[in-house]
Amino acid sequence: MASSGVGGVPGSPCGACKFLRRKCAAECVFAPYFCAEDGAAQFAAIHKVFGASNAAKLLQQVAPADRSEVAATVTYEAQARLRDPVYGCVAHIFALQQQLATLQVQVEQAKTQVAQTLAAAGMLTAAGNPLLQQQQQQQAWQMEHESLTSTQSSGCYSAPRSDGSTSLQDMYCFGEQEEGSYSR
Repeated sequence: MASSGVGGVPGSPCGACKFLRRKCAAECVFAPYFCAEDGAAQFAAIHKVFGASNAAKLLQQVAPADRSEVAATVTYEAQARLRDPVYGCVAHIFALQQQLATLQVQVEQAKTQVAQTLAAAGMLTAAGNPLLQQQQQQQAWQMEHESLTSTQSSGCYSAPRSDGSTSLQDMYCFGEQEEGSYSR
């Protein structure tokens, strides 16, 4: 049986088979998802974290229509596990959640500042403006929420860079953290 490889080129192995140093069979489960050029590097991470046999079983258990998404997800998770062996892609999710929370607070502060500026200019009053009433209620809720969450546990950790150094950008926090409360 002749091997077809990626793109129908006879004898050209897919990235996974190239990494595994074997001939790429026509029914290779990896061929559609790992191209010959950069597929070997992607598959190297998968092989190191999950193993080739487990990755093949995983792809075979999924419907063919969903396999490309599964291959991309497994590749991302494997690369994240190599960068951060403890938390993997969860560390990135927590960092994005922290960034989202910070941005939401900034948006609320900007809304409050606009409402206060307009009120100071005499254009709005709290009684006649539902936006200003809403801002005041949100501020009261935030103050109450901050006092409740200050007793909850939280923590941060830093992921080392490839050169061994760390920075605040590499700091991941769990739970409620005040801006600037990172400690080394």
